[in-house]
Amino acid sequence: MRVGCPKEIKNHEYRVGLTPGSVREYVAHGHDVLVETGAGAGIGADDNAYRAAGATIAKTAEDVFAKSDMIVKVKEPQPPEWVQLREDQILYTYLHLAPDPEQTRGLIASGVTAIAYETVTDARGGLPLLAPMSEVAGRLAIQAGATALQKANGGRGVLLGGVPGVLPGKVAIIGGGVVGLNAAKMAVGLGADVTIIDRSLPRLRELDDIFNGRVHTRYSTVEALEEECFSSDVVVGAVLIPGAAAPKLVSREMLSGMKQGAVLVDVAIDQGGCFETSHATTHSDPTYEVDGIIHYCVANMPGAVPVTSAHALNNATLHYGLQLADKGLKALVDDQNLRNGLNVHKGRITNQAVADALGYEMAEARSVLAA
Repeated sequence: MRVGCPKEIKNHEYRVGLTPGSVREYVAHGHDVLVETGAGAGIGADDNAYRAAGATIAKTAEDVFAKSDMIVKVKEPQPPEWVQLREDQILYTYLHLAPDPEQTRGLIASGVTAIAYETVTDARGGLPLLAPMSEVAGRLAIQAGATALQKANGGRGVLLGGVPGVLPGKVAIIGGGVVGLNAAKMAVGLGADVTIIDRSLPRLRELDDIFNGRVHTRYSTVEALEEECFSSDVVVGAVLIPGAAAPKLVSREMLSGMKQGAVLVDVAIDQGGCFETSHATTHSDPTYEVDGIIHYCVANMPGAVPVTSAHALNNATLHYGLQLADKGLKALVDDQNLRNGLNVHKGRITNQAVADALGYEMAEARSVLAA
């Protein structure tokens, strides 16, 4: 199979779908790899590094899309990209379709087989291809929140860790999954006063054990959300429903009860965001203000640290990518966990959460693959 890796074109996206190390693995499996010139520049990998790994360098993205059987990316295809996809291709990348009807229509029209990193599962029901970027985003959320909290950036002017004689800043984290856990680790490390809110009592028990009393845990109710948001300097939205649009847990009305200059960091923005007032921003213009509350809603947070995040992502995606390259669509038939990543196939939506969010009829993956 010929595997193609175009350069990412989303605003300030410096990650790359295939590192030189991953290219070597595909080549060792007998596949041809076509990499767009400059695709790895953001992680310090020049064209010569890819040539040394066995790749052929393409001059344009158009060459990569036209000549490849499988496209491996990081972020969802942008409009100039999805129009180049075709029915006999596999697209393997993050998609986040539930809040993105335009991209969904583009993928349906192309006929491509689109596999979303964020809905591939493992034997325990986890999301192994989403987890590494959730770890990065969770840790970045606290860095971003602390920066936005500075007075020169529009924030309250509070140091999260405080100093002797002055109380630390207060951080509320909504959602105790991978993002929430990693955000809490960073916030605790800075010395902040941290509360994690979640609806799973077993998960709250796990978090209580992990942090050994260094964080507060609260069961998620409207009252708990209000109390924590109203008293916090930074609120991190870290709620995930796999494949589906994120629930809006903080309403605009609630902003009036928050401290002026407090910061909302919406890590769920790829899935539409969990704050009513959230809309996607970019690394070049990351924040905006609503009713005196600073919002940080960058849709590709891990792109800010591409060396770390590209290698972490490739570590997770390589195994399944090689299955797809080695076996083609048969890999989806053979592996239920990989098949769970199938979102679109030959014009049909094959993920229930995406279909429900966008009003499509869901086609069962096994059936459409067999057809």
